[in-house]
Amino acid sequence: MESEPSRVMVAVNESTIKGYPHASISSKKAFEWTLRKIVRDNTSGFKLLLLHAQVQDEDGFDDVDSIYASPDDFRHMRERNKAKGLHLLEFFVNKCHEIGVGCEAWIRRGDPTEVICHEVRRVRPDFLVVGSRGLGPFQKVFVGTVSEFCVKHAECPVIVIKRNADESPQDPADD
Repeated sequence: MESEPSRVMVAVNESTIKGYPHASISSKKAFEWTLRKIVRDNTSGFKLLLLHAQVQDEDGFDDVDSIYASPDDFRHMRERNKAKGLHLLEFFVNKCHEIGVGCEAWIRRGDPTEVICHEVRRVRPDFLVVGSRGLGPFQKVFVGTVSEFCVKHAECPVIVIKRNADESPQDPADD
């Protein structure tokens, strides 16, 4: 009798480094750790659930002055954000297909803490894997930490993967 594969949700996000349109250091590390330490050679025993919690810019226009926005500007911004999110998920899905592990991927917009915990309740994975930037206590006050929130509030076991010091950009808040 064949059992259902273990369902592992991996929360992924874009890099916050300006001009670097790729997966964040922390989410790549969490994803790679999951493949190396959990999935290993047992690709049929696992299904990865790749969730991208997409955060909008506060005014939605990156470094552009939003006072001159037109309706077309908003439409282009939505299209650009959707394309960036799809590009991000494509990276992770391609990696899963390369090694033959099953996966699902989707985007939800909003605050990552709320989105991730809501999706955990909705999808019911066996466990959640999130990356951590390793912020110090002072930075945590101002930036907050998604991983700590998920550990306290997600309705499943949570594994937090820390990045190595040599993988950190000059500003540890960048990811």
